[in-house]
Amino acid sequence: MKDKVLIANRGEIALRIMEACKDLGLDYVVVYTPADEDSKHVRLNIDSKSNRNKAWRISSYTDPNDILAVADHTKCTAIHPGYGFFSEDFRFARRVTVRDRPLTFIGPKWEVIKDLGDKINTKKVAKKLGIPTIPGTDSPIYNEMEAEDIAQQLMDDQVEQKVENPSILVKAAAGGGGMGIEEVHQIEHFRRIYRQVQNYAKRQFGDGGVLIEQCLRDYNHIEVQLTCSRHGERVHFGTRNCTIQSTGRQKRLEAAPGFDDSCFSYDFDSTEVLDKIVEYSLKLASHVRYDNVGTWEWIVARNGQPYLLEVNTRIQVENDVSARISYLKGKQPNLIREQIRLALGDRIGFSQKNIEFKGASIEMRIVAEDTHRGFAPWIGTITKFDFPSYEWSAVYTHVPSDRPYVIPSDYDPNLALALVWGANMAEAKERGIQFLKDVVIEGQNAKGEPILTNIQYLNENFARLLTF
Repeated sequence: MKDKVLIANRGEIALRIMEACKDLGLDYVVVYTPADEDSKHVRLNIDSKSNRNKAWRISSYTDPNDILAVADHTKCTAIHPGYGFFSEDFRFARRVTVRDRPLTFIGPKWEVIKDLGDKINTKKVAKKLGIPTIPGTDSPIYNEMEAEDIAQQLMDDQVEQKVENPSILVKAAAGGGGMGIEEVHQIEHFRRIYRQVQNYAKRQFGDGGVLIEQCLRDYNHIEVQLTCSRHGERVHFGTRNCTIQSTGRQKRLEAAPGFDDSCFSYDFDSTEVLDKIVEYSLKLASHVRYDNVGTWEWIVARNGQPYLLEVNTRIQVENDVSARISYLKGKQPNLIREQIRLALGDRIGFSQKNIEFKGASIEMRIVAEDTHRGFAPWIGTITKFDFPSYEWSAVYTHVPSDRPYVIPSDYDPNLALALVWGANMAEAKERGIQFLKDVVIEGQNAKGEPILTNIQYLNENFARLLTF
């Protein structure tokens, strides 16, 4: 019997999972909340006679009981969490796989999600393997005097390295998503800020443990795309650069490969650095027996020193940036398709030598937001939504083009992912500019004011790609 997949997500990723399931000959079911009734992933499964009973309404994408009830009622055998929501929740992955009616969780095994989702644990394991991590503590500190000694040492190291404006970060160990982080520029202020963060951590997380790290400013954010199987196979699909982000650390422009000498004169051998972080990423994946698609996130300083930041145990929004410079038998792979079949027990079926890397690609995240006001979300109704179609571009969007669309205020106002690729980075940039020039998005909010998007911001930042 073929597997049937419940797609526990929304927006463009739900659509991409749908297409991957069709490509693999798998049946699927989608879920949606009232706010998403007009989303394309719902309409495609409600308006089509052949797709009746494929879309099921739930109260929330984060209610596991709702999702599992639909899975059982529709006789699904697997759940794809997409990204966000339950994608890195080891408790959900564990519950899915050990219940009376077990389902396949499309992602790594829950034990791996748990181990790598703990940033402290990841840092400890990396250090044991000789993989560089951001200088600082790899376990929570509860003693103020011990914390100050560590902070002083980190400050002294930066002075010795002639770092301009040295500083350290004091972080709530149990925090996440940028919560409970303060910067210290002078050691005289350390104790006050340490107490402030510790008190915050106790209130918010019930744990007063604090981490202390060197603050890195002048760096590029590089990612390594890995694909692994339950049979111990591991390959990579190169590197990508995700440095251009909003003030909320949300990525806006991504490019592959991670560095390109035509964009900037680096103070290091860019090929050597990228090869090294790929090697480190594969080493850690092998050690933890990683068994699905995943992303190893790195910070690379201006001098070329890499530091492991974290591991994302899921498919990433920007997975296709890597796929567009990778070729298997002359074709660009679909990494979501690979993720599904590997989770269902397939072997990879190819080796690293079968993957050819060529050209360059760029992804543009098109968002309804006011980039001049801290990337504040814009909420209103889209009345016209048209994208150009080229042989060197792709668009992923849940926004319908045949009817007005009210942007839900429940979620981030992401409208589309647009990808372009070319023979080199210069051509990819030219094509990106051409693509955005041909985009037409019209609409207005409740006050009758015209829609605001980040298209101008994207255009202005092409020149910053892959630079320091």
